[in-house]
Amino acid sequence: MPDQHIRPVLKAILVGAVVAAILDLLDPIIFFGLRGVAPIKILQSIASGVLGRGAYSGGLRTALLGLALHLFIALVWTTFFVLASRLLPFLTRYAVLYGAFIYVVMYYLVLPRTNVFPKNHPTLPVLLNSIAAMVFLVGVPISLVNRRFGPSPRVFSN
Repeated sequence: MPDQHIRPVLKAILVGAVVAAILDLLDPIIFFGLRGVAPIKILQSIASGVLGRGAYSGGLRTALLGLALHLFIALVWTTFFVLASRLLPFLTRYAVLYGAFIYVVMYYLVLPRTNVFPKNHPTLPVLLNSIAAMVFLVGVPISLVNRRFGPSPRVFSN
C-alpha cells in the first residue's frame, strides 16, 4: 500500500521544513537584532528578493510575504533532501555537507539573481554566521528530522 510509504516521507518533509525555517529565521532575528535590526526588516529583506527595495516600505504585508517565501524555500530544500536521501542514503550521515551545499547554492547562485539588497560582500562575522546557520540550523535539522520521521531508504528500492 503506497500510502504507508508516502506518509512518512510527507511527515519528514513538512516537519523538516518547519523546523529548518524556524531555526533559520531565528538566527538573523537574533544575530541582526543584537545590531539593532527589527524582526520585521528581516522578513521584508526576504521579500525584497522578489519586490526589491519596495519591500521595506510594505509593512506587515511584505513581512508576511517574506515569511511565506522563507517557508517555501525551506520546503524546497527539505523535499530535495528527503527524496534524494531515499536514493543516496549516505546523505543522512553527511548533513553538514548538505548545509554547506545549501549555502553555496543560495549565496552564490540564487541570491545574486534576486533583488536582495545590499549586494556587497559581507563582513567576516556575517559570513561565518551565514555559513554556520545553513550548516547547523538548516542542513543538520533537516537530516535529523528525516532520520526520525522518514522511511528507510529501502522503501524506494527494488
